Amino acid sequence: MPNPALLNNVQHKDLRVITKRGAQYGDNIMFALTFPSEFRNLQAHYPIVFRKSDDGTSFEAVALFGLQEGENLFLNDAGWDAAEVPLMVERQPFLIGRNGEELMVHVDLDSPRVSSTEGEPVFLPHGGNSEFLDRMNSALLTIHQGLQAAGPFMAALKEYELLESFVLDVTLDDGSQGRMSGFYTIHEDRLAVLPAEALDRLHKAGYLQAIFMVVSSMSQFRPLIERKNRVQAAAR
Repeated sequence: MPNPALLNNVQHKDLRVITKRGAQYGDNIMFALTFPSEFRNLQAHYPIVFRKSDDGTSFEAVALFGLQEGENLFLNDAGWDAAEVPLMVERQPFLIGRNGEELMVHVDLDSPRVSSTEGEPVFLPHGGNSEFLDRMNSALLTIHQGLQAAGPFMAALKEYELLESFVLDVTLDDGSQGRMSGFYTIHEDRLAVLPAEALDRLHKAGYLQAIFMVVSSMSQFRPLIERKNRVQAAAR
């Protein structure tokens, strides 16, 4: 469980953050939350799909890194093997909190990335923000704004019934088989017959581009399976 604390330059003056990528830092995850304004950057590397939220009342977009729980096929001895790392991963161990309407930066003190001797300094010796912290603040603001905009986007997909569940059956080179389920993608047939008025509305809202980014990202399943084959072959 996270142990968030409000970040400040007195209590956390010696705080450093390890930015290397690896399972030991919590990066062995199957997916990470994403949002429409990030789709363009991520679709060239990861499948972008949808899942039901933990409370089952809505949907959320995620970038897939693996084919099963606890698997990240982008991790290797050199780190994270992709030019783009989703902001929800990159922002660790920082979180956004609120004090009324004011957004506040918190840090998860139990994160394996937190250190006093290794990694990027969070504050300068005289107490000002480091360049690293400024980047994290910018990332957190982008995440906050992106997640705020994701609600109306998901509502539009639901209104036009543009989500459909899918099952991915995988046969690997070694003959082993697996099935991935529980995710949703864009219903392309329904998208193709939407009336012009609906398409115009989606376009003007900026949603049509995001929809096509999701559709385009589905081509990343083949490279993901190829990564799985390489991992399986290396383990033999």
